[in-house]
Amino acid sequence: MKYAILDLETTGHSVLDQIIQIGLVVVSDELEIVDTFSTYVKPTVEIPLFITNLTGIQQADVQDAPDINDALLEVIPRIDDAVLVAHNVGFDANFLNHALDQCGYLPFSGRRLDTMELLRILFPSITSYQLGTAAEQLGIVHEQHHQADADAMATAEILIQCVQKLRSLPLLTLQRLSSFFDESKDIGWFMRYNEGLVEQGVVFESAEFDYHRQFALKAKPWQEETSVRDAEHANDYFEQNKSFEDYMNDVQERFRELYEHYEERKPQLQMFDEVYEALSKQKHLLIEAGTGTGKSLGYLIPSLYYGIQAEEKVVVSTHTINLQEQLRNRDIPLLNEVLPFPIRASLLKGRSNYLCMRKFEHKLNLLDFIAPVDDPITAAQMVVWLTETENGDQEELNLGLRGQDFWGTVSSDADSCLNRACPWFKRCYYHRAKHEANIADVCITNHSMIFTDIQADHRLLPSYRYLVLDEAHHLEEVASKHLGNQVSYFSYIHAMSSLFKDTRTGLLPSLRVKIAEEGDDHTAAWNETIDSAYPGLQTIKEYWDQLFEALYDVVVQHAQQASDAPSEQAGGLVFRLSRNDLPEQWTKIVESEQEVYLQLNRFSKALEKMSSDMKERLDEDLVLSGLLTDLNGVVRDLQRLKDELRQFIKLELDDYVYWLEGTQAYKHRSLQLMSSPTDVSGLLRKYLFDVKESVVMTSATLSIQKNFTYVKEQLGLDSYGDEEEHRLNEVILESPFNYRKQALVIIPRDFPVLKGANVPSDYLEKLVQSIHDSALLLGGKMLVLFTSYRMLKQVYDPLKELLEPKHITVLGQGIDSNNRTKLTRRFLQQQSSILLGTSSFWEGVDIPGEALQCLAIVRLPFQPPIHPLIEAKSELLLRQKKNPFMKLSIPQAVIRFKQGFGRLVRTASDKGIVILYDTRVIESYYGKHFLYSLPGPKIETMHTDQMVQRMDQWLKEVE
Repeated sequence: MKYAILDLETTGHSVLDQIIQIGLVVVSDELEIVDTFSTYVKPTVEIPLFITNLTGIQQADVQDAPDINDALLEVIPRIDDAVLVAHNVGFDANFLNHALDQCGYLPFSGRRLDTMELLRILFPSITSYQLGTAAEQLGIVHEQHHQADADAMATAEILIQCVQKLRSLPLLTLQRLSSFFDESKDIGWFMRYNEGLVEQGVVFESAEFDYHRQFALKAKPWQEETSVRDAEHANDYFEQNKSFEDYMNDVQERFRELYEHYEERKPQLQMFDEVYEALSKQKHLLIEAGTGTGKSLGYLIPSLYYGIQAEEKVVVSTHTINLQEQLRNRDIPLLNEVLPFPIRASLLKGRSNYLCMRKFEHKLNLLDFIAPVDDPITAAQMVVWLTETENGDQEELNLGLRGQDFWGTVSSDADSCLNRACPWFKRCYYHRAKHEANIADVCITNHSMIFTDIQADHRLLPSYRYLVLDEAHHLEEVASKHLGNQVSYFSYIHAMSSLFKDTRTGLLPSLRVKIAEEGDDHTAAWNETIDSAYPGLQTIKEYWDQLFEALYDVVVQHAQQASDAPSEQAGGLVFRLSRNDLPEQWTKIVESEQEVYLQLNRFSKALEKMSSDMKERLDEDLVLSGLLTDLNGVVRDLQRLKDELRQFIKLELDDYVYWLEGTQAYKHRSLQLMSSPTDVSGLLRKYLFDVKESVVMTSATLSIQKNFTYVKEQLGLDSYGDEEEHRLNEVILESPFNYRKQALVIIPRDFPVLKGANVPSDYLEKLVQSIHDSALLLGGKMLVLFTSYRMLKQVYDPLKELLEPKHITVLGQGIDSNNRTKLTRRFLQQQSSILLGTSSFWEGVDIPGEALQCLAIVRLPFQPPIHPLIEAKSELLLRQKKNPFMKLSIPQAVIRFKQGFGRLVRTASDKGIVILYDTRVIESYYGKHFLYSLPGPKIETMHTDQMVQRMDQWLKEVE
């Protein structure tokens, strides 16, 4: 047997397009490359410019090439009796068969394998399955992207690594994989074929893995783990009564020993002292630390010393998962090398981030696959991942959209947990993480988890009195979200799907099969309850649809379109509800909700009673116990859902704002019913600052015009700085970067001011031309930040038209991809490129070095004042006789602006230019708030036509 790995370059993607290059690599079953073939092919049409830009193949390259018929004469014998392999095999196989048909040959009808599919299954944790990125992550040299010969060779190397990995898996894992796929499918045949090969060579399974209930796992049972503090000599350092000053000297000495070019950073040294003082004197701390300060180590190093010495748990919370992972994978291992005592850190996320092995086992044993194509792939991916993961954390997996749905059915949750009665308890990833958090010196979590823990009466996180909040500028926003409620159309649909998808799939059909085995006298009555549940669920769905259709009609009639919505919410509709001015349809909506409430109540009680009867009468084995626990979990979800829906429809809470969000594309199915407290400062005081000994809050963007007034008001910290209290310290650290030399801000003072959301054509023309001229000078290397997705789209096409002939690629968020990570990677890979981004690109994007030389900010990032939460906050400020624009809009925009500015200079050697097209910063009375908040760059104003010359001059000066 052999594998023929094929890659084609074509004039386009439709069936009318033609092949212009063929790459073919033949690999033997022993995984050796035995033959290669490549050729250009002469098409009968001109090669489009965008294909030349993508592939580098020009008309001259194919002028003297063989035609497709001659090329196929070389290809046909090589693919005869072979398994055809390609990266996205459907594309290449279809083009090949079309060409074979056009030339009068029989189509290829052999087996096909897709390396994208194999990568998903066998390398479940790589971040992208695109050929170039996947090859790079697997260590495969692939320099000529979109050239058929190089792509075919890279695909062959990927296939070889995939098959090697497959054949090295435990036999148990291979047997699982084979069971997911029908043998009539090529992937099913391939799995069984390799299972047979491995079976012949296996005598004993590898001791590398833990084998439990027919799964091979990398993670061993966790009962042996103890606190590092219990180890011999672990606390010797503290018995020497070393002061904090001695400790810092020891740490810095160790840094100098390990890192030849280690330099002390004055802001970081100050941060060590400030954090230690706040913790040791039980004060809260607001500390702004710009990029380059090294703030992660700035709070971890003093926190660990204080926490271990005082025998106190310190919790560190971030906003983004990226930063959590960075702390675990980069900073904590570094500290284990540098600190003069051993430490243990744990990472604890929200429960739904962890795999529940009991649910997963049950789903796989039943082959309970809702999406028949995607679910077996996701299941296979996860079974392979079990041989690699210690943490069972979803973040490690590269799941597709359908994969996320699958994950939702097997993730851990409190309502369906058997705890110690579960046969997986000692291998449970969530309980392992919770156990590790309990014995760790520092527990790393996220802001969402902090508030989930508060709502759960502090049952989730280990008990703690000392808290460090990184990315603290997000705290108020996260608090608003978590202390509010959200009901979506799919809240009920997902619960219904869990109970019943069809006569074979779901909790109720599984329960019916299980109780049939028990032969209890009550089986007939239980079956009757289950059978009546199906039409009951459908009836509730009909009422649910009616309710959401009526609510969507309200949104359509009354809502304003969110034209400035980010790309992922484009076409969004938002409508705020007012108790004193409800829409005329509201009476009917209330009646529909009452029907949903009654039906859900009746249905939940019937299932609850049945479950209770079964528990009393039947001997619970694992399967029955698991089914009943899951059933009770769904019932509790439905009860919560009816209560949250009622609270929303009745607009019960006075200090809350209620609104509806949806999109025109998915109509009532897109609807979200949102509620949030208008002001969370009192709640933060009550649940956080009053009950914790010390809360350290840090971020690169906390101050406005060098003071913390805004953030203190938002978070309820204003009283802690009073003379009587004096429990709040405030510090702004100097930046370690020389912004005066590293950054130039250019404001084109003759640029027109844009009023409102409508963009005049002359403004658009001038903006596109200016970005084009700057991009030409720099050879791309630009990030352009928009506040409106609509304007981004308006700029994208004309800019692309101007720049593509000059070989500069234009990448647009929401056009080329919605995924920020993928877009950033493409921007880095394609040196001559310009990236247009909206919302999510204003912060958290890290593009150091030469890849980014210019940041263009089109408009100051004011939030649309029509958003219900912003409206409600503004009304509250007006009632307090305060100016909402100065107290809310300006501070929010300044913090966002500072985040955007921070994308440019990421290291001490970075240099670059910021073009600020919004002249309100120099013309309006509030512009100084923005410019004074910047960390000291050189700021110049000039006419638009002088910019390129000045940019060129400045870049030469700083070289």
